[in-house]
Amino acid sequence: MLRTLTAAAARRWADLALAALVAERDAIDRINVYPVADGDTGTNLLQTMRVAVETLDAVEPDTLGGVLDALSKGALGGACGNSGMLLSQALRGIAESLRDVAEADGRALGAALVRADGLARQAVAEPVEGTVLSVLRAAARAAVGSDELEVVVHEATRAAIGALAATPGQLAVLSDAGVVDAGGRGLVIMLDALHAVVRDGEWLAPKAPVPGDSGVLEHESQYEYEIMYLLADTDQDRVSALREALCGLGDCVSAVGDGGASWAVHVHCDDIGAAIEAGIEAGRVHRIKVTRFADQQAAFARDVAVLACVPGGALGELFAAEGADVLVVGTELTADGLREAFDSTGAAHVVVLPNDAATAAVVERSGVIGEGQDVVVVPMASPVQGLAALAVHDPSRRRADDQVAMAEAAAATRRGELRIADAEALTWVGRCLPGDVLGLIDGEVVLIGDDVSAAARDLVTRMLAIGGELLTALVQADAPEGLPDALAEHLRHAHPEVEFACYPGGDLGALLLVGVE
Repeated sequence: MLRTLTAAAARRWADLALAALVAERDAIDRINVYPVADGDTGTNLLQTMRVAVETLDAVEPDTLGGVLDALSKGALGGACGNSGMLLSQALRGIAESLRDVAEADGRALGAALVRADGLARQAVAEPVEGTVLSVLRAAARAAVGSDELEVVVHEATRAAIGALAATPGQLAVLSDAGVVDAGGRGLVIMLDALHAVVRDGEWLAPKAPVPGDSGVLEHESQYEYEIMYLLADTDQDRVSALREALCGLGDCVSAVGDGGASWAVHVHCDDIGAAIEAGIEAGRVHRIKVTRFADQQAAFARDVAVLACVPGGALGELFAAEGADVLVVGTELTADGLREAFDSTGAAHVVVLPNDAATAAVVERSGVIGEGQDVVVVPMASPVQGLAALAVHDPSRRRADDQVAMAEAAAATRRGELRIADAEALTWVGRCLPGDVLGLIDGEVVLIGDDVSAAARDLVTRMLAIGGELLTALVQADAPEGLPDALAEHLRHAHPEVEFACYPGGDLGALLLVGVE
């Protein structure tokens, strides 16, 4: 159990909350019926939190106040939808309350949640019970009264779970649909992630109940557009006047700030021009985003796509034959190129198989996300692991479960390779010379030989020493002609119980890649 919330613990909370929102994104989208059933609350919360974490990673503060401030500012700048804006205010309240605290005990965190509740309610022109506001208030009230951090976090999370379960009784549209509030569910996930950090991995919240139908529930808005923009060079009086003007144009009005002159504005209305002009009168408007509700349901041609990153043709053909979209990566992989590849899939969810460690690092480091898309990268260091992940992909399975299954399949695949040494070097098994055949398992040299076929047999024997049911081999285009047959013959005699699959790999950068499952 943690006795105080430190900078390191707050970082873990941010990372864990982001991972939990990735896993629950689809389920939250599917229960999104209020105020508009546009199926994007989970997506908006995820994108908001992703920008918050990216901001934290870029700043790398070493104090609790610095960590929370970076998360708050990142969430405000990256806020998506009404739910994202309210999340930014909850984080702002916590950050402001704990700004000068080196380590937060239970009483300090309780006060921070009370501040978060107050700011979130101030942000909304017309607060409605049965929403995330009800859940946050219940958590804040339950958090007051103890100095013990683990007690406060436990009581706050438990109260939030109870308040979420009560939301259908407060909003008829939720009761009619048989779901809880989507934004409230997102807040419960955030608090539950904090609970897991403070109480040694213990999670409290059950999975959200979702409608049986796979589509988004129907609940039409009386307005056609969602308009969002950032506002700078303004003050509280002008923002108050702006909020009043927007209330005359539409609903779901919120204007949230960072405690200074920067604000994020949100409204549902029909008159786009009037909403933007009202902002211009209040300050400097930038980063305008307009979404037509009717377009959101038809924004993507399919639900999910698997995008395999490959070095060239033969490997691309292999992944395409297994149902993946293919991105041929050249010498330079850019954020724009990745974004274009994500968009070209036409899918709301994109699962990326990087197929080597260098590409994985580039994709993760770029922090890109497709426009309105959820992008998840499956960790791996070899195409044989990518093939293993693709083999267990099931688009009909719950999204988070499918992603976990793919990641587990990749991680469970032992990888080996044969390379020709191009320089003299000292390895774990001795010194190699240019032209030697090197056998590697999981990136480490385990054998040095002078015959490719003999080294290949030795390599697979070592890999199968601890078991295996399927051995997959990818063969470089210029590998010795008899290599696949030599491997097949060896396995027939030495390991007849092992299934063998061999494919041409084109330009692999290695003579042979081997995967054992």
